[in-house]
Amino acid sequence: MENKYSFNSLIEQTIKSNWDKDALTDYKGATLQYHDVARKIEKLHIVFDECGIKAGDKIALCGRNSSAWACVFLAALTYGVIAVPIQHEFKSEQVYNIVNHSDSRLLFVGDVVATELDYSMMPNLEGVVYMPDNSLLTCRSEHLSHAMEHLNELYGRKYPKFFRKEHVHYHDDMPEETAMINYTSGTTGFSKGVMLPYRSLWSNLNFLTRAIGSKMKPDSEVLSILPMAHMYGLSCEFLLQFCLGNHLYFLTRLPSPTVIQQAFMDIHPDLIVSVPLILEKIIRKKVMPALDSTRVAILMKLPGVNKLVKERVEQMVMNIMGGKTYEIIIGGASLSKEVENFLTSIHFPITLGYGTTETGPMITYSDWHDFTPGSCGTCVDHMEIKILSEDPLNVPGEILTRGMNVMTGYYKNPKATKAVIDDEGWFHTGDLGTMSEDGHLFIKGRIKNMLLGSNGQNVYPEEIEDKLNAMAMVNESLIIQHGEELVGLVHPDMDEVQSMGFSESDLNNIMEQNRKELNAQLPSFCKISKIKLYPDEFEKTPKKSIKRYLYKDVY
Repeated sequence: MENKYSFNSLIEQTIKSNWDKDALTDYKGATLQYHDVARKIEKLHIVFDECGIKAGDKIALCGRNSSAWACVFLAALTYGVIAVPIQHEFKSEQVYNIVNHSDSRLLFVGDVVATELDYSMMPNLEGVVYMPDNSLLTCRSEHLSHAMEHLNELYGRKYPKFFRKEHVHYHDDMPEETAMINYTSGTTGFSKGVMLPYRSLWSNLNFLTRAIGSKMKPDSEVLSILPMAHMYGLSCEFLLQFCLGNHLYFLTRLPSPTVIQQAFMDIHPDLIVSVPLILEKIIRKKVMPALDSTRVAILMKLPGVNKLVKERVEQMVMNIMGGKTYEIIIGGASLSKEVENFLTSIHFPITLGYGTTETGPMITYSDWHDFTPGSCGTCVDHMEIKILSEDPLNVPGEILTRGMNVMTGYYKNPKATKAVIDDEGWFHTGDLGTMSEDGHLFIKGRIKNMLLGSNGQNVYPEEIEDKLNAMAMVNESLIIQHGEELVGLVHPDMDEVQSMGFSESDLNNIMEQNRKELNAQLPSFCKISKIKLYPDEFEKTPKKSIKRYLYKDVY
């Protein structure tokens, strides 16, 4: 019987239906059409087959967004291999931990990552493949070296006349079969590999196609801003646009606001998916200064005139975003109230969504026509939400969700799985929220210790504290968030300070050196801006855990 929830059948049908259309372009670089993607997938399948790789084996990939990354990912899933995407911003040690913990057989790397890794630290890998040209950086398998050296010959032997769309047949995936493992952290002891089954990918894609794809014109063009190693970028940009038969552009470089804005002007995207930080910087640097004049302020307040002014302002913002986007979808963190209020006041098509890695990622979303300021949408298809509160309308409670999007668990970590998925299948998000009578969700805060930066990256304070606590003169520490900055609160080792005869000035100098050394070990989104000395030991629970909630507003 045909599996109506098959993810791979969607990929197969998409490729066949859009065979000669543009699919993936590296910004200011080469373009792959859908048939080119199919051929690259087929060649990787030949390599997997020659190496004895079978369904259920793991293949890791680490690099910046690119058409090559996309092809490796699709090749893995359509073969039945479990993909293990790794954030390219992770430090080498974190990459080693994920590759080793996931039992990956192969690692595909991008240009920047390739120069930073010591492959001897991943002894179980059979090989490391350089994604830009499929060359081998290291190889411990004769089958792999033979496959790579003779790939064109093997491909020609399998398809002696020509590779055509009727040759495209992919792995028959089952709903509960694991498609990918997405790690929320790269540090040993904190690693949580989220196991997402094919049903989660299918369910997210099915909803996004209905809710967003149905509003986009055929053959749309979209700029991929968000990293595909994150479920938000993977699902809402890459997989959605690919399966719609649209043309997706990858920046292939650091997505700074300046670079992104130039790409907007070149590509004129039909949809923009972003995190708050990027949008906020563009609005604050490019839009608000132009409106910061007495003349505009007066016109905005004049009855009968302000509507026309707002229309002009809305068009100015739209032009900065490329001129034709259907809407901008914000996720990963909350948008600043200042920017949100500004955009809604000029009726700009802005909306927010909410999700987690564990739900692949969608939990709530609303089209911009249904956007309620301050909210992050309503429950998506195939999912349920409830608030653990006696009065969900007014009293915040933990947000729980269940349905097709939810992971099967954390890889090799049944204890952590049991802690977040209860016996009735509800996933406990660790977030606090309220819900309006019409189903709009309002996030009120986080129960978990995890901090969420404005760029949408998860920041796990325990990982940073673990490193900081091992540094000179540090007795214990807490990482707290102050606006967009991370700050380290440190209670010094006072006995050591006194024995060494250090002054407060000496101690501050030591902490500044600690901060620099610490940041050198951390991804860019985890770096701390300053260390603040705290005179007393932190208050603790009976289990000797620091009562974090007492210190979140200390700074």
